[in-house]
Amino acid sequence: MRKPELLAPAGDMEKLKMAVLYGADAVYLAGTSFGMRSFAGNFDDDELPRAVAYAHAHGVRVHATVNTMPRFDEAERLPAHLEKLDAAGVDALILADLGAFTLAGKYAPHCERHISTQQSIANHVCAQAWYDLGARRVVLARELSLNEIREIRSRVSPELELETFCHGAMCVSYSGRCLLSNYMTGRDSNRGACAQPCRYQYALMEEKRPGEYFPVFEDEKGTYIMNSRDMCMIDHLAELAEAGVDCIKVEGRAKSAYYAAIITGAYRHALDAVAAGEPVDPVWRDEVEHVSHRRYSTGFFFGQPGQYTESSRYIRDWQVCAIVTDCTPDGLATLSLRNKFAAGDEVEIVGPDTRPFSVTVPVMQDADGLHLAIDTMQEKIKDLDYDVVVGPESRGFIFGTPIAYNNHKPFVLIRKKGKLPRETVSATYDLEYGSATIEMHKDSIQPGQKVLIVDDLIATGGTTEAMIRLIESLGGEVAGVVVLIELAGLKGRERISRYRLESAICYEGK
Repeated sequence: MRKPELLAPAGDMEKLKMAVLYGADAVYLAGTSFGMRSFAGNFDDDELPRAVAYAHAHGVRVHATVNTMPRFDEAERLPAHLEKLDAAGVDALILADLGAFTLAGKYAPHCERHISTQQSIANHVCAQAWYDLGARRVVLARELSLNEIREIRSRVSPELELETFCHGAMCVSYSGRCLLSNYMTGRDSNRGACAQPCRYQYALMEEKRPGEYFPVFEDEKGTYIMNSRDMCMIDHLAELAEAGVDCIKVEGRAKSAYYAAIITGAYRHALDAVAAGEPVDPVWRDEVEHVSHRRYSTGFFFGQPGQYTESSRYIRDWQVCAIVTDCTPDGLATLSLRNKFAAGDEVEIVGPDTRPFSVTVPVMQDADGLHLAIDTMQEKIKDLDYDVVVGPESRGFIFGTPIAYNNHKPFVLIRKKGKLPRETVSATYDLEYGSATIEMHKDSIQPGQKVLIVDDLIATGGTTEAMIRLIESLGGEVAGVVVLIELAGLKGRERISRYRLESAICYEGK
């Protein structure tokens, strides 16, 4: 079979590199204007040539989207934008507006012209008309069946390339031409600023009952409002090739680098296997389930999909723990953390040209890690004036003691109830599973002393708040708090907003 080109999304430089390394034949991206994904990150005038150079160095083509419908003032600026794309070495332009198409022929003469799905090309007459005008490729409407694609292929010039989406979100509209976002939010989906109102949760209000809202929910029979599924054609690549498709396209410039890597890699391996006449390893079909997605369907390829009445919420069962930045010959990896994980957790290892496999995380060790952690935490509070360092049981001891030692300050222990001798003061605080009590010696802090709290982690802030109460009950003044890790999504910082908080590592999630 003739193997179709695999075209992957590249919303920013990180996503582009992932798509390239994981096997894309071509990537599509946008400059800072005229593209249909205003919030994807995109590439400014300095980044674009670097992106093209990186892709070309790996034998990967670059397609740039210029597929909005420009208004008068934008049309005036379009020639300069097209010249920049041409000068950067972009291989092809994805266009939707006839005027932009005409200008591209003049101002970007070295770029192929491809016609966007925004044109809703659904028949051979339209496809051939664009070819006759100078288009090299058309991106077919998403509403076409495989039989219709076969007919188009048989009735247009053999030199005209046909591209179709194979994976990603399906708009509640016609080939992405939607008026809902513009109407509801003032953000024009046809100009790259879609607010995705088709993914909102809605309620109904009956006209004679103003102010009474009835939720739209799904029961055993389903609901029929805004519940499209995502497309997945990884099981039908042979049929796409047999129908005459020259390029299969993955949707998702606004999605994560993880998505770009996993989906590109899965389709690369599946496509290569099909082209070689070999069975597709089931692991690649499983991989497409690991990214955030709505339940999959085959779109319109096998006829009208009908109404889907089950859950249309996103499935998010997997997340990126870390990215491997280096690996030594003896098997020790250096990781850039993205989310927390610990020894004993089961994780999946994925990589370019690597079949995914699972491992149980061993005890993690790094001879330089503790040194780096302590130095980073000290650097965060180098301007802080304090007299005493306080650390809670037990990991606060690990980080608090060397900071106290390095700065020649006394170190005070805070422990769980009943572990300290002599007279203590205590504070009780709530946990999600009950309560806990911490104690410190009554004479450990003197009135007026400035205290630095050192801990490994702040999550909800409950433990930190209790420590502050203890210190202040003895007349101490909390000068600041420094932690190794902050889980920002749990809003612990807000709980102690009156006090200075520094963190060496901050995770945006929970």
